[in-house]
Amino acid sequence: MRSDTQVLFETYRQNVYAAAFSVCKNAADAEDILQETFLQYHQTNKQFDSEQHIRAWLLRVALNRAKDVYRKRKRRNETPLEDYMETLTFPSPESGALFSAVMALPEHYRSVIHLFYYEDYTIDEIAKLLHLTQSNVKVRLSRGRKLLKESLGEDWNDDE
Repeated sequence: MRSDTQVLFETYRQNVYAAAFSVCKNAADAEDILQETFLQYHQTNKQFDSEQHIRAWLLRVALNRAKDVYRKRKRRNETPLEDYMETLTFPSPESGALFSAVMALPEHYRSVIHLFYYEDYTIDEIAKLLHLTQSNVKVRLSRGRKLLKESLGEDWNDDE
């Protein structure tokens, strides 16, 4: 299965950008990764099983590229989180605070939290995307949640 690159770009651009930014924390790099990811899709001859497979492939390419960029830059030219957050809209102040707390997590917790909660991937899908075991994903989710709970303090709501 192959889909039109322009249609996929319009459908998944925000998801790919958010995934890239969650790793590299730099708006310019995330934009470059977004473009490179869709260019790579356009140039590949790979056949996909479904649209979900295409989405997973796009996110995997973006996350891997973002990790490479992040390692090379080592926070040089990093966009302050506050500048990026000004471009986003949140349904409530609490969801903005939660996103800020997620972005402050170490990368290995941040990426699984982002994929699980913001991209609605299952633990099995995250494990395949990041080349981890399911138990490792569960551990990272658990530790990431614990760090979020500590950073959010009294504002944390265990009911959700």
